[in-house]
Amino acid sequence: MDNLIVGRQPVLEALKSRQPIERILILHGIAGSHIDQARQLARKLAIPIKETDKERFAELAGDTLTQGIIAIIDSYHYAEIEEILVVAQRKNEPPFILILDEIEDPHNLGALIRSAECAGMHGIIIPLHNAASVNSTVAKTSAGATAHLPIARVTNIAQTLDELKKSGVWIVGTDMESDNLYYEHDYRGSLAIVIGNEGKGIRRLVKEKCDFLVKIPMHGKIESLNASVAGALVMFEAAKSRDKKDKV
Repeated sequence: MDNLIVGRQPVLEALKSRQPIERILILHGIAGSHIDQARQLARKLAIPIKETDKERFAELAGDTLTQGIIAIIDSYHYAEIEEILVVAQRKNEPPFILILDEIEDPHNLGALIRSAECAGMHGIIIPLHNAASVNSTVAKTSAGATAHLPIARVTNIAQTLDELKKSGVWIVGTDMESDNLYYEHDYRGSLAIVIGNEGKGIRRLVKEKCDFLVKIPMHGKIESLNASVAGALVMFEAAKSRDKKDKV
């Protein structure tokens, strides 16, 4: 019961206060204004909603009065940013960090985590609000990478970039309006790569905090790549650049 919130008003308040909810369970056929509000808020926050039967509710909540709705709290243990920097220090490498600015699709988040781990990144930073959290779908899509890569969650990405810059980390953002091609940039040294929202890209304030902006050129009729594909391209280009550090 420690990771459950049950009842219409408690679940609604948990959604309004942006508690780290993994998913919402709604009893099949249940209705009402609170249920409708919970559905709308959950969709806005990219929290999965699943309709289920009485047996599943009884299995989870026992005799507790659920009023037809249960929120399952996110049980993933998030790291602190300092832990990510310690990983880099222990490997005797300059920090190599992925920052995700409001990635909403859990499958995109999982794919980006998987690519980051394969590219040798030291950790990932995601926002607390308006973004997918690390849940079972993300863990599965990441092919287990969530178990090997520290992930921090912060309330303000822009402020976090300021703090990283004070620590000597250069910030590279992806932006289709940039004149700089992603494969022409030098990614050596302490680095954080910022990937923006699937539809809106990097937010204006976050973009302004970036030291450099790079773009992936498009040669077809489609104007942009899926966020996880774009992120993988830039991450592995950066990894290639960093592999050359001992050759110059």
